[in-house]
Amino acid sequence: MSLDTSPGREGGATRAAIAARFERLPLSRWHVTVRIVIGVVTFFEAFDQLLIAYAMPQLRQEWSLSTAESTLVLTVGSAGMLCGALLSGRMADRIGRVKVIALCIAVSGTASLALAASPGPGLFTLLRFVQGLAIGGEVPVAAAFISEIIRSHGRGRFVLLYELVFPAGLTLGALCAAWIVPVLGWRWMYALAAAPGLLCVLVSRTVPESPRWLAEHGRQAEAEATMELIEAKVAHATGRPLPPAAPAAPATTEADGTGGLFSGRYRRRTLVVGTLWFTGYFVNYGITSWLPTLYGARFGLSLPDALLYSTVTSVSGLLGCLLAALTIDRIGRRRIFALFLGGAAALLLVLAALGARTPVQVLLWTSLAAVCFFGSNISLYLYTPELYPTRMRALGCSVGGALNRVGVILGPVLVGAVYAGSTGLTGVFAMLGGVALLGALVAAACCEETAGRTLEEISP
Repeated sequence: MSLDTSPGREGGATRAAIAARFERLPLSRWHVTVRIVIGVVTFFEAFDQLLIAYAMPQLRQEWSLSTAESTLVLTVGSAGMLCGALLSGRMADRIGRVKVIALCIAVSGTASLALAASPGPGLFTLLRFVQGLAIGGEVPVAAAFISEIIRSHGRGRFVLLYELVFPAGLTLGALCAAWIVPVLGWRWMYALAAAPGLLCVLVSRTVPESPRWLAEHGRQAEAEATMELIEAKVAHATGRPLPPAAPAAPATTEADGTGGLFSGRYRRRTLVVGTLWFTGYFVNYGITSWLPTLYGARFGLSLPDALLYSTVTSVSGLLGCLLAALTIDRIGRRRIFALFLGGAAALLLVLAALGARTPVQVLLWTSLAAVCFFGSNISLYLYTPELYPTRMRALGCSVGGALNRVGVILGPVLVGAVYAGSTGLTGVFAMLGGVALLGALVAAACCEETAGRTLEEISP
């Protein structure tokens, strides 16, 4: 099937034809291979992101960091991720998804190696910001790319099984750090995290650019060639001819760019999804970034025990992500957000009411809550790309990623401030439960359901 590239119709007709051709592609080994390659990259970005929480107890002691200095070191990476998310979305919509992904993993790996050799907190803090730029840039662009290569049927399950690599990276990072940091020290963890920077070469050589993006940018010949290559690989993998593509109505073109995110149908979507990104990650990192330190400083646990307790919470979150992946196409996006954030709110408010008096009590209730807020948060990587058209999909994802980072920054900062006040841990978990409740109410009242619809139908 050739793309219509006649002068008067090459815009909307070409984009619609690409979409129709993706809709006829059954899930195949080609899809899984691309998901694995991009997934490995995202896995190690997550691995890098969590290391600071497990290195912090030793960093505080080695460099005699104050509470304010510790908070800066914890949050500066998130500030970098915020900037990286905003920059990468615009770059990916202009120069392509795959180029930005490869660049981000190269920068992240180089920064990890430099972090391992940092002589003091000043350079370490600067490098954390640089690494944050790369991690914050890669994750939302990869989410946009994965959403663009799969048909609407089963899209939720496919995308979230890919997105599982991020919490899996967090979990493996936690497990490795819990063993390596007490024995070998924090520098070895950052040295280990530098090795995957070489994956930028693998991505550049094996992953094709998104045909949807190529068609959107008027590169019809490349879009045609790439689409034919994908179709040939899928047909070979399945061992049978592809079904015919359904007739494709020309796509419409509305506003684009940053202004487009806040105009027409996209204004409400941006405000709603931004609220979900902020509330979900405020709760997530408000808890997980401080848990190792709280277990040691408040309850007197040894470093190995504090890291082990924190790891249990991360593993519990991974189970929540798997639960979301297996159910989101069946029960829908809106219910996932409302139920999971509502569950997290209820569990954290119960912990606040109990007083969070023992480490086992904190471990139990935060781990159950992690099942909920991890499951909700991972679903945002599926939902956000669905809400925007190809011309501004990466930008929409990057704005969501930026609000994610605002939550990631403010969560640990406000947890530290509330913990230092008169209410202590009770106030901390009451605050986190209230924020999760806000997200649940917004989801229940305002989320638009997208399950089972094509990207072009949702976002013309």
